[in-house]
This record gives sequence, structure tokens and C-alpha cells, in this order.
Amino acid sequence: MDLSIKQLNTFFTPCSVAVVGATKKINKAGHVIFKNFADNKRRGLFKGEIFPVNPHEESILGFPCYPSLIKIPEEIELVITVVPARIVPQIMEDAAAKRVKTVVIISSGFSEIGKHELENKIVFIAKKAGIRILGPNCLGVYDSRTGVDMLFLPETKILTTGEEVIATPRPLPGNMAIVTQSGAFGVAALDYLAGRQIGVSKFVSFGNKCDVNEAEMLHYLLHDNHTKVILLYVEDIKSGRQFMEIAKKVTQKKPIIAIKAGKTAPGARAAASHTGAMAGSDQIYDAVFEQTGIIRAHDMEEFFDAGKALAMQPPASGKNIGIITSAGGPGIMTVDECVLNGLNVKKFSKSTIKKFDRLKEEGKIPKFATYLNPVDVTGSVTSEMFEYTTEILFQDPEIHGLIVLGLHHTPAIQEDYIDKVAAVASKYNKPIVACDIGETEMALHTRFRFDKLGIPAYPSPEDAARAMNALVKYGVYLKKKGYLQEYMKNFLENKKK
Repeated sequence: MDLSIKQLNTFFTPCSVAVVGATKKINKAGHVIFKNFADNKRRGLFKGEIFPVNPHEESILGFPCYPSLIKIPEEIELVITVVPARIVPQIMEDAAAKRVKTVVIISSGFSEIGKHELENKIVFIAKKAGIRILGPNCLGVYDSRTGVDMLFLPETKILTTGEEVIATPRPLPGNMAIVTQSGAFGVAALDYLAGRQIGVSKFVSFGNKCDVNEAEMLHYLLHDNHTKVILLYVEDIKSGRQFMEIAKKVTQKKPIIAIKAGKTAPGARAAASHTGAMAGSDQIYDAVFEQTGIIRAHDMEEFFDAGKALAMQPPASGKNIGIITSAGGPGIMTVDECVLNGLNVKKFSKSTIKKFDRLKEEGKIPKFATYLNPVDVTGSVTSEMFEYTTEILFQDPEIHGLIVLGLHHTPAIQEDYIDKVAAVASKYNKPIVACDIGETEMALHTRFRFDKLGIPAYPSPEDAARAMNALVKYGVYLKKKGYLQEYMKNFLENKKK
């Protein structure tokens, strides 16, 4: 582990943490953050020591409180500041005196409102002392495995009716990391993923990026064994050349999906007032992402759908897609979306069509089924029909990826078709995604079951097609650069674990 990675690791696995601005006032950010650590320490999840810092309190949540950092008798690795911006320079001086390694500045009131001098002052103190800073104006870090949780948003809220509801859920451990310039977007992402029962490895909110930037964090996550896919939200990218060099290295081994906000002139203006971001030409970002192998998502749905697909399935080695459907209309919609995204939905080869002819002769698929691409086994579909047709398309060397639309509404189909399709897919190294339309219990159950078996499932044909497009884009990039074989080897080895 090189020195920079080792120091950044302190943000996620500190031996000791001081929360400056911790308080007993339950509606304050300082209370929520310290309580996160206190609760996780009592659960045995967070293993380090924790110290509240507040000159007006003697103890908080049963932990002795200190008037300042320099009064803490123990060594401190990480400091989290939740105090007014004007006080932060003094906190930085105290952190330097304590030889602190890392500081997360949750506080706002710096360059995002034009106070560049104040931000430059804390950067100067940090550089002189060798301290790395995350922020200011950020949400900090959430690590699902170590118990580090700096999110000042409480997990539950009390409604005016007195009912307690989940408000900001913390996702379970998973293999997707979220790296975001916007704290609010990041929290929305955590909420979305937790609701879909998709886990995360790490969450990092940058805010103004006065020191640690996205390039360094990508480099860190490249070496993180728990992270397989990186979701990146940016408004601007500092140190463009460094970013490109590191991104190229990361995408050899791990996919990065990016959403770039501030595409329009008014959007860029909003970004400047949000985190002080200088957005730059959107065409430049398109070129940078293409050159580095980063997959650009154009909206939130595509952002999460692509991440889910790349976390669960291997990339495709080409653009030829086979589609199996039990409903003609959604099948056509899938074809359209695939083609609009640059994928090929070609007529199947003669040998594959002959295999379908044989199934029809044997009565294993309906006589009125069509199978030029898509394969439409119609509303008479059974679980076995999905099994037979999936096997045939996986065997076709000209097909690089499969989309299966198994609408649960038809009378003959049973939920065991999901297991049958997954069993077939497990024998091959091609990607497959699924779709079931609806929001009823059966639709949710179907998609959830597919997900649990490692096949990403989506509620619309368009979502499924765009997810497949991400798998194709990443696979084609890896193949072009000569990395596909090695990536596939590592992906399949990790899948067995």
C-alpha cells in the first residue's frame, strides 16, 4: 500500500476519531454524526476510539467531552468538523499540533459562497502539516463495513402524526462505491440503492474538493477489494490530466459510471453557486469519458441501472443482442431502444433458426411463436419455454448478450422460470438482463428474485436495453484496449467466491 493510499484509508478505517462540534442537541448535525459513531461502536461495528469535542459539554452519549482537540490525551487519526466556517482555521491549527492525518470538513461557508481566502487558509495549514482534507461543504464518508458514518441525516424521522419512518437508510455492504461532488445527490443514491436492496462498499462526498479530489479517490478505490464498480457524480473535474491518467488505469479493472451535471449554461451556473464548480464544455467531458472508458449516464435511472448491471454481469464482447419475450409490444420497444443506443438486433443465424424450428416441431414452443429476433414465445409461454429458448441463444456464437422479458401476467408461467433461466445463464460467460413490467407484488418479487440470482432485472424495456448497452460499451472498450480477457478472468473468479 503506497503512502497516499494509506493516508486516504484513514478516512474509512481510522483508529481514532474526534468530532468537533458534537452536541447533545438532537436536531444538530454534530449530534447525529457523533451518535452514528457511538451507536456503531456499541454494536461492535466501529472498532476505533471516539472523542466528542465541545467546550460547553462535559459528556455526550456517555463519552467524556473535551473542550478542544489539543486537550484530548490520545492520538487522533481523523477529525470531523461540524462548526461555523470562521472557526475551522483554528481547528486545523489544533489538528496540526495533534499530528492528525486526515480532516473532514462538513461545514459550509467557503468558496461556494465566494470565501476563497478562508478556504485557501485551511488548505495552507493542512499542506504545511501533511494533513489531507475532504470537503469543505460535504457529507464526508460512509463505509458499510467499518462503521464510519459521517452522514448528518438521521436514519428515521418522526412524522407529525407521531409515527416513526425510515428517512435516510444506510445500505447493506455491497460492491458499488459512490463518489459524489453533491452530498444531497449522494444521499438520494444511498436511499435509492437501499430501497432496491442493493449494497454499497463506500460512499464519499467531496463538496468543494479543496484538497482530495476525484482522481485520488478513484486511485484509492482501484485498490479497494470490496469495490467492483464505481458510481461517479461530478459537476466539474479538477486536475484533468491526472484524472484521465488514473481513470484509464481504473477502467482496465473496474467500470466507472459517471453522471455529469451542469450540461447546460443555466446548469453550469447553478453548479458554480453550489460547490464553486467551473463546469467547462460538455463536449469536452464527453470526449474525456470516451477516451478513458468511463460510461456516461444521462439521467439518474440510467446511472443506477448501469451500475447494477456491471456489478452483477460480465461485459459483452460485442454489440449483437438476442431478445426473448412473452409479449410482442414490449419486445418491439426493447428492439427500438437497443438500436437507438447503437446495438445490433440482427436476424438470427440459419443454425439458430433451425433449432427453433425443431422446438416448434417437437411442440416445445407454440406453433405461432416467432423467432427471427426477438423470440416471441407469446402469452402461452411456460417456464420450460424460457429455459429452451435461453439455452439456444446462449449457444449462438454470434449473440453477445441476452435480454429476457418474462411478463408475469400470463396464466401458464410460474415463478420457477426465473430459476431455470438463471441455471442456464450460469453455464455461460455472456451477459443477460431481465425485465418484468409492473409494480404489484408479483412484479417486485420477479425482479427481486432475478437480482438475488445475479441477473439484473428492470421495470421497463428501455431500462433493460440501456443496462445492456452499458455492458456492451464497457466490453467493447476493454476488448479494444486488450483488457477484456483479464477482466473476464477476474470477474469470474470473484463470482465464485
